[in-house]
Amino acid sequence: MDVALPTRRATIRLAHAIARALAPGDLIVLGGGLGAGKTFLVRAMLRALGVPDEIPVPSPTFTLMNEYGAECRARVPVLHADLYRLLGASDEDLEHEIAELGIRARRGEGWAAIVEWGDDAFDALGGDGVRITISMERRGPRVAHLAGSGPRGVVLASAIASPTQT
Repeated sequence: MDVALPTRRATIRLAHAIARALAPGDLIVLGGGLGAGKTFLVRAMLRALGVPDEIPVPSPTFTLMNEYGAECRARVPVLHADLYRLLGASDEDLEHEIAELGIRARRGEGWAAIVEWGDDAFDALGGDGVRITISMERRGPRVAHLAGSGPRGVVLASAIASPTQT
């Protein structure tokens, strides 16, 4: 499923669709090149989930993970992770790092996980989620490609795309 993102407003609409569909324990893995708008999408999604403007939503590239729970007034508690620094790690090292971060365990506790640069770690993150890859073409708008994997992932992808699909 593809969703055109010709403007920031369209990206915000996609973020709102994700926020409406997101449930405890869900997994969203974001891909796309540097500057594709992954963190912008997450920030807009967290705002739609109720995280107020005064709470910063930075990229977790250097911290690896930020949490937005009840104290942030999020409707669904969210872990926002960025695995860019782990690119190129062996499967074993990647699984170890993800276990150390506790992402999969936290999903089991009802936290949704939004993971940038996590395509290689999809299974280690627990799978059954949605991959959203933002492509940037030289000519034409950005496009978000949504692909659900597993029973919940397929339902979630469909729910996200239905109000925004092009």
